Amino acid sequence: MNSKHSNKLYFGLIILVVLIVTAVVRSGLLSKTEATQIPKAVEVKAMQVIQQDARTNYEFVGQVKSKNEVKIMSKVSGNIVEKMVNGGDSVYKGQPLFRIDNKQYRSAINSARATLNKSKATLNNDQKDVERYKQLTAINGIAQQTLDTQVAQAEEDAATVAVNQASLQQAIEDEQDTLILSPVDGRIDVNDVSMGSYVVAGSTTMATVSSVDPVWVQFSMSENEYLDLVQLGNGTLPSTFKDNLKLTLSNGTQYPLLGRIEQVDKGVTDTTGTITLKASFSNPQNILMPGMFARVVTQGALHQGALLIPQRAVTELLNKTFVTVVTDENKAESREVTMGERIGNLWLVQNGLTVNDRVIVEGTNKVKAGTALQVTMIQADELQIPAKR
Repeated sequence: MNSKHSNKLYFGLIILVVLIVTAVVRSGLLSKTEATQIPKAVEVKAMQVIQQDARTNYEFVGQVKSKNEVKIMSKVSGNIVEKMVNGGDSVYKGQPLFRIDNKQYRSAINSARATLNKSKATLNNDQKDVERYKQLTAINGIAQQTLDTQVAQAEEDAATVAVNQASLQQAIEDEQDTLILSPVDGRIDVNDVSMGSYVVAGSTTMATVSSVDPVWVQFSMSENEYLDLVQLGNGTLPSTFKDNLKLTLSNGTQYPLLGRIEQVDKGVTDTTGTITLKASFSNPQNILMPGMFARVVTQGALHQGALLIPQRAVTELLNKTFVTVVTDENKAESREVTMGERIGNLWLVQNGLTVNDRVIVEGTNKVKAGTALQVTMIQADELQIPAKR
């Protein structure tokens, strides 16, 4: 009985061991199977490298400036008794802006006129005496010296008349200068003086008038950009650059009129290493205002058969640029490239890619070198360009 019980126990242990071993083996096999499964391919979108003729655009940040910005100062001193304009108004050349109290200047005119009339009367008497003395001298009635003295007196009085005439003219001009006129067409600033303010001749700025048509747009370019353009123009800025400047306003709209370069600074600035240029833009509707910022855009060189890729396909790291290409085996491969100018939302490739390459444009951040890819090829017009804000 005990032997039979022992046999049952023995066989039971064997069965238990077999079950455990089976479970371990199955577990190992499953792990091995999972480990050897092929990783799932990552979905990405890619584009064929574009080859086409492309013209480079140059872009510079510019600021609108007035061609003429005149500080209004009076030639005479006094209190402002009348304002004909408000700050911010558009004004024309010769338009009255302010009037200064002219009472003292009218009094000065009356005084100068009286002094002039008195000196004229004195001169008139002297001239009559000269005529009488000439007649007496002719008959030896008086000495020649007496005539000469009277002639000299008459000449002195004539000079006094001339001085008094100039004083009267100055008094008249001073009174006229109490009416302040705009020296240019333009717009007056809002920081003008108030009624009753006392202005000092040649010292107090009453207002500033800025011309608004045409206007400058001032911008700077790097030394290398300047050299590239000069080489393109065989020693001077090419006419395609100088005479065809476009302006993109801060809200993204295109200014309807073209501008042209009128001034180039004498040299490169020491602090920034840039060259300052001024372009003239007509502004008949006063859209452009001094102080506005805008982008100056102009055409550069034509690159025939250029290789282009979207800017979003390029990663910049430590002053180097990389793209992720799709290999013939549909795997990811990181490749260092040399890029040239940006043309719209595309980037000109100088080195590192061929027209046969495919570059990932969406999903780059999900892959690394060697990752298996499930590639969807798209065209340039299918790219979703982020909206500008």
